[in-house]
Amino acid sequence: MEKEMLVIVDLKEGKFEKFMGWMQSDEGMGVRKSAAYPEKTIAAVKPDKSGIMFKVHVHNEEAMKQLVSGKHPIGKPIYDECVNKMHAWELTKIEA
Repeated sequence: MEKEMLVIVDLKEGKFEKFMGWMQSDEGMGVRKSAAYPEKTIAAVKPDKSGIMFKVHVHNEEAMKQLVSGKHPIGKPIYDECVNKMHAWELTKIEA
């Protein structure tokens, strides 16, 4: 079942370009595709490039949990190098 999630990434100083380069690489896209649909992802960057917010459509919650916690076997090296912390929340639409 597909879930919408909000992921907030706090990056280490000066690591924005390295992290985003990896996320857009073949390896990074493979990791992203294992958890969510990259083509549905919406991203926003802090003005000082110290963090990123992603709205993602998750199809594999366990893989997303591994990625967010820094325990994904392929994503761990870039996480350790670039990320201070990463958090995810499930999104629920509210009717007004």
